[in-house]
Parts: sequence; C-alpha cells; structure tokens
Amino acid sequence: MSALGAAEAGAGPGGAAAALFRPVGAEDGEQRPAEIESLCMKCHRNGVTRLLLTRVPFFRELIVSSFSCGACGWADAEIQAAGSIQERGVRYALAVASRQDMNREVVKTDCATTRIPELDFEIPAFSQKGVLTTIEGIIDRAVAGLEQDQPVRWATDKEVASKIDEFIGKLKQLKEVHSPFTFIIDDPSGNSFVENPYAPQKDEALVVTHYKRTPQQAAMLGIEGEELDEKPADSAEDLRNEVLQFNTNCPECNAPANTNMKLVQIPHFKEVIIMATNCDSCGHRTNEVKSGGAIEPQGTRITLRITDPSDMTRDILKSETCSVEIPELEFELGMGALGGKFTTLEGLLKDIKDLVERNPFTLGDSSTPSKKEKLQEFVGRLQEIIEGKTKAHFIMDDPAGNSYLQNVYAPEEDPELKVERYERTFEQNEELGLNDMRTEGYEAAADR
Repeated sequence: MSALGAAEAGAGPGGAAAALFRPVGAEDGEQRPAEIESLCMKCHRNGVTRLLLTRVPFFRELIVSSFSCGACGWADAEIQAAGSIQERGVRYALAVASRQDMNREVVKTDCATTRIPELDFEIPAFSQKGVLTTIEGIIDRAVAGLEQDQPVRWATDKEVASKIDEFIGKLKQLKEVHSPFTFIIDDPSGNSFVENPYAPQKDEALVVTHYKRTPQQAAMLGIEGEELDEKPADSAEDLRNEVLQFNTNCPECNAPANTNMKLVQIPHFKEVIIMATNCDSCGHRTNEVKSGGAIEPQGTRITLRITDPSDMTRDILKSETCSVEIPELEFELGMGALGGKFTTLEGLLKDIKDLVERNPFTLGDSSTPSKKEKLQEFVGRLQEIIEGKTKAHFIMDDPAGNSYLQNVYAPEEDPELKVERYERTFEQNEELGLNDMRTEGYEAAADR
C-alpha cells in the first residue's frame, strides 16, 4: 500500500482526515511520525519507514515519508501531495544568476517537469519522486541519476558513456553559476513551488504563470472532464434569476461540499459569475469570480488614492488576469495569485495579508530571522492601511480589462480614482492567448 493509500484508509469518512493532517509547527509536541517496519530494497532486510501527515499552509496536506535501513545504511525520502489537485497548473521560470539562487527552496511534485533550456535538459514528469529541496539539490539528484549506470555504459558503449560524462560536467558547472541560466518547473497539478526570497515584494528574476490544463495533462493526472449539458439560448434570462448549485469537495479537508454559482450584473460595469463554496465539516469558506464577458479591446489600469477609512468599503472586482500594486509598500501581487475575487478593498487587503502570513517560507519555520522581521514589518504597515491610519495608492492592472473598483461618486467623476485604458503589449497578448487566435476567416479554413 502506498503512503497516500495508507493515509486515506485511516482517515475514515467525512472530515476525519482533517484530524490526521496537523498544521506543521515546531511548537506541536504531539506531532510524531508513524513508524512502519518495511523491506529494504537494497539488502532485502527490514528497515523503518516513517510517515508524517502534515498540513503546510499554501501547499495544503502533505505526506512526508522517509526510509532508513540499519543493516546497509541505505536511506530515502519523498513527499506526496495528499490534498486536492489545484484548479490550475503552475509554471515557475527562474533566471538563476548567483550562488544564492541555487539555495532557493523548491517543492517539486512527482508530476512536475523540470527544464534547463540552455542545456536542452529535461526531467520528465513521474520520473522522480516528489521532493522538498533546493535548486542545487534538483541538479545533484539529476547528476546522481546519470552517474548511476555509467560503469555499465563504459563497459558496453564507451561513446555514449563519454557523452554522458561530458553532459554531467556541464550540469556540475551550472552549480558554480559562471553564467546565468533558466530553471523551469511546470506542474499541471499546481502543487509545486519555488521560493521568492524577496516576498512580499516582486521577484524580477522569477516568473510565475498559472494556466488552464490541457485535456492531455488532465488525463495524465487522472482527471476526467465533465461534459456540460447544453441549454437553449432562451434560458440565459433564467440564469440571471437562479442560483445554481453543484457538488464538489472542500479544498481544505476534502469532505463533500456544495458550490453555489450566480450570474450578477455589476452597476456601471458588466456581468460576472460569482461562485461560493461553504464546507459544513471544517467551516472553510471561499469565493471566486469569473468574468461573464469577453476580453476587452484594451487593458485597464485603475489607481485609487486611499485617503479615508471609508475607502475600505468600496466594492472591488479582481479578475484572474489582474495584478495588484501598492507602491508605498514596494509590493506587487502577480496575475493569477488569489484568483478572481468580488469583495471590498478591505477584504482584498486582508486576503493579501493572510497570504503572506500563512506561507511557511515567509513567516513559518522555514523562514530566516531577518526575513521574518522584514515581513512582520510589512504586515504591520499593511494593517495600518487597512485601519485607515496610513495613506497609500492602490493600483490594479488588468490586461484583459475585466477588473473593477467602485466609483462612490458615480455617475460623477471620482477625484481619488483614476481609470486608464492602454494598448496591450505583445507579451501581455501572449499571456492571454490572443496572438495565435484567429477571429476572421476561420470558418473557411475549417471547411478545407
């Protein structure tokens, strides 16, 4: 039985699994790994497997397992994601330019693909176990895997062995970072992670992209797409007056839950789809907003000067393609982070605060004292803005033009609110998938 299977078998019905996965923390004296006697695959004697079921904020549930053999000394370790597969895949692209970058912490699941384009090097999905390590650790594991069968290759095919030795040398040279290179992790499950040492500020060297999985990637993860029942066109008006409900699983405890969906018209803006999930087992609540219309011809940049505590009550619609910036805090939240939300300005700022506080690589046990002090100062300054004690600028930049910030003076002009329309760059169109989209003549091409 696998580690994940053993955890599921012991979880029992309903939300009992939540009790097994305790939040990770050094203060939890009751959190102890389970020890299981198991067979060593090297010497075929008995060793010990240790399983730790833990809940890490930002990554949800994890199963950390390790094996050690007292007879031959062989040891191994891996992590498995025990929580839900995320709604979107994630791609991290890091420009490695210094030795410090090699020490960045990395969570790599077994379904993630790792690439280094400069060497035309790739570690395919499901070729390695999930691991919590560093970028240098990823390269070391790759070198160890290539060196493993080299004695056999030198005896059977010296030419191939010589080329692999040469490639191993190139991988080892990467660790010295004599020249910059790109490190890419592409995880369709959305559960991999690369550390941003400058959090909550933006890391200029790290590009994080959230994307919709392809049918092939969904099949690889064992996810079957659900076909939606076709509805006649005249039912659109009924949807505006109806709350649709469908069954799902809680993203926190995996217990059965219900998601409500409603089509809403925002005054002076457009229609949006609001989805809300409420779990009766653990009390977890979440909401998400999807744009009900098409991508706008131009991008939108909205700037609000926060001058009064009443500004916190303004309604705000943040789409998935919208980035958020607070210049006074040198803070930027990239596209895809926090998903789509329909809330108030205070609600969004509190979500940003929770995102920083719940990340174990910023304020958790994995954080360094200097980084923790810096982030605690950031959280304190953000709280002052929320409480209306500090004036600041709040900027929303949405290339798709589907975000909104309430004008409390509507239909008159708001003196503290500035809305700008701009032409998208080629890179922004590329991220939205517009560069290769054909909007004219596609019917004729399909008939050929």
